[in-house]
This record gives sequence, structure tokens and C-alpha cells, in this order.
Amino acid sequence: MAVEIVTFGCRLNAFESEVMRRHAAAAGLDDAVIVNTCAVTAEAERQARQAIRKARREHPTARIIVTGCAAQIDPARYAAMPEIDRVLGNAEKLKAENWRGDTQLAVGDIMAVRETASHLVDGFDNRVRAFLEVQQGCDHRCTFCVIPFGRGPSRSVPAGAVVERARALAARGYREIVLTGVDLTAYGGDLPGKPSLGSLVRRVLTLVPELERLRLSSLDPAEIDDTLWRLVAEEPRLMPHLHLSLQAGDDLILKRMKRRHRRDQALAAVRRARDLRPGIALGADLIAGFPTEDEAMFARTLDLVAEAGLDYLHVFPFSARANTPAARMPQLPKALVRERAARLRDAGTAALARSLAARVGSEAQVLIERPGFGRSEHYAPVALAGDTAVGAVARVRLTHANGDRLAGVAA
Repeated sequence: MAVEIVTFGCRLNAFESEVMRRHAAAAGLDDAVIVNTCAVTAEAERQARQAIRKARREHPTARIIVTGCAAQIDPARYAAMPEIDRVLGNAEKLKAENWRGDTQLAVGDIMAVRETASHLVDGFDNRVRAFLEVQQGCDHRCTFCVIPFGRGPSRSVPAGAVVERARALAARGYREIVLTGVDLTAYGGDLPGKPSLGSLVRRVLTLVPELERLRLSSLDPAEIDDTLWRLVAEEPRLMPHLHLSLQAGDDLILKRMKRRHRRDQALAAVRRARDLRPGIALGADLIAGFPTEDEAMFARTLDLVAEAGLDYLHVFPFSARANTPAARMPQLPKALVRERAARLRDAGTAALARSLAARVGSEAQVLIERPGFGRSEHYAPVALAGDTAVGAVARVRLTHANGDRLAGVAA
């Protein structure tokens, strides 16, 4: 049996799973299952534990190695599971030497880590789209979030190393690179001269002219710098697609979350993006059922979807995380949290339908990810008639919307 990796959570975890795949192969590891956990919600942890038990049932002789944020935050809990052979911390999983050892529990103090290694990963996503980690960790303390305790303090990859790896990925045939991080807009705060994310993006685009498309993962609207805004307006290779970490649309809830923006600031960021780049696609993370949220507060979050004209949503029902301030606040009934999350998801479904319908009749540049399917510059999923090579960027006339995707023909 080859090494099997089960990944939960964010794009950064997906990237790191590929780093681990390379390290495991170099170490000669086989007959193993690696579970890369997420701790953002209790449900994510439940699914990870379920996957661990399933892996043991299906692979009774395999070594089961567990890592990721949930394992970093509570290593003893996972080490105590009889199905697990080894637990690796988030820093340890990215070091090749740890894949040649057999220590049952190798989890260090993530809060003491001060450097981020920059990894180059080849051979995933069909050589079409690559994720490049440029930032790690978080210095903020949102009241609902445990991720800083799984990822450690904010730390950035020096711009020279990012450019080197972006150039190498482009040379290997990747048409699009996604810059990723835990708190991407915090990039550079720990580096000499404190360069901004915008300065990094400008440097990559200037020094890697062969890179056709650059995309960004989630952004904090309070931290988008002026250089990045200028690039949104002026740089066609920076894709017209931003995902914003908004979380709520009510100012009191945002304050209780300890977010750094207010509702009007979120709306101002949305207006600025659309003024600078007409037609840009905008997504957002939103939490439903935060402690103390009454119906009027929730309505302001629900109304934000239409007022901001969001194109798509990532909706999270609030999940109390142990040892966070939000876990000590008055909780809402779980049924009410689920009901509000469902209403937000319905709003997201309607918003996506409106967004896709508005693009029908236009043309898009679609990066073909697999036969008959790709994503436009706006990250809209597109079903494509005809035979277009995987990895090509095809000019497509969008003919109609079908459910959660567009359909088109080569123009």
C-alpha cells in the first residue's frame, strides 16, 4: 500500500499534505495513512477522529500518523487513541528528518517557533494550479478561534525565497499560483523593513513574468494595503477574485469576536474592490449563531450578503472551542445555530446563482483543470464542451448557468 493522506481544513493544510507526501516518500515510508487534521470547528475534529477509526478498520496493518492543528492543540488526546501509531506537530510534520523517526509523540511548542520554511511542492493539482505558502501563524486573538495555538505566531517567508519558488513552479508548467497563509495580509510584519503583502505580490509579478495567473487566499479587510489595492486595479495577472474574512455583519458581534473591522469598513472594502476592478468576484467567510447573537444581529449579517453583493459564501455554524473567550459567553441553542447557518447558506446559494447568471453571455479565460472542466479568472466553475487540453487557458463563451457552475464553449 502506498502512503494515503487524508486532509481536512484549509488550503494551507492541502499544501502541507503535499509537503508531507514528498517527505514520506523520501523516507521510504509505505503502508501508512497520514491524517492531517483541522481544529477550526468541533465538527472538523469529529470528522478527523471518524476518519482515523475508518483508516484503522480498512488498513489494519498500516501505520497511522496524525498531525495538523487538532493534533497540535491537544496531542495527548490523539496519542491516547488506540488506532494511532504516531502524532506529529505542525512544525515537525514539515521537517524531512521527522519522517525517518518513530517517536510516538513529536509535538513541540508551536508558540516558540519564529521561522517559516518555504517549501516547493511539485506534482499536484494536475500541474495546473499550485499553492505556495508565504505566511504562517497568527498574532491576533479572535475570541472564537484556536488556530493561533495550532499554528503559532505570525511569520513570513522572505520575498526572495517566494520569488525563487514561484519561478520554479512556473518553469514546471503551473499556469496559476495561489499565495496562501494563515493570516495572509499579516505578511511581512516580522521581516526586516516590514514589507507588505502588496509589495510581495508586485515583486512576484515583476520578477516572474512567465507566470500567467496569480491568486490570493483569504484576506482580512482591515489589513489590505494600498500597494495591493493598486495591483487589484492595474495588474491583469492578479485574478479578479478576492475572498474576505468578514465573519459577521453586526458591529456588536464583530466587537465580541474581537475582529478589527466594523460593518461599514467591510462594505467600504467591497466598494473599493468593485470600483477598482469592475466585475471582480467577492467571497466571504461568515459565522452563524455566535454567542449572544439575537435575531436582529443575525439579520444584519444576512443582509450583508445582498448589500455587499457577495458572489459566494463559506458559512460556519458557530462551534465553541475549548479555552477560548467565546466558549465562556452565553451560548445559543444548537438547533438555532444550525437553522441560522442554513439560512445563510441559502443566501449564499442565491448569491452564487445571481453571480453566475450575470456572467452568461460574456467570455472568460478558463484554466482547464480536468477534461471538460475548469475555473475562470473569477474562480467560477465552468463545464466546457469540446476537447481542450488540461492545463490550457481557454477563451470560453459562457452560454448558460447550470446549478452551481457555468457552461460554455471555446470562443
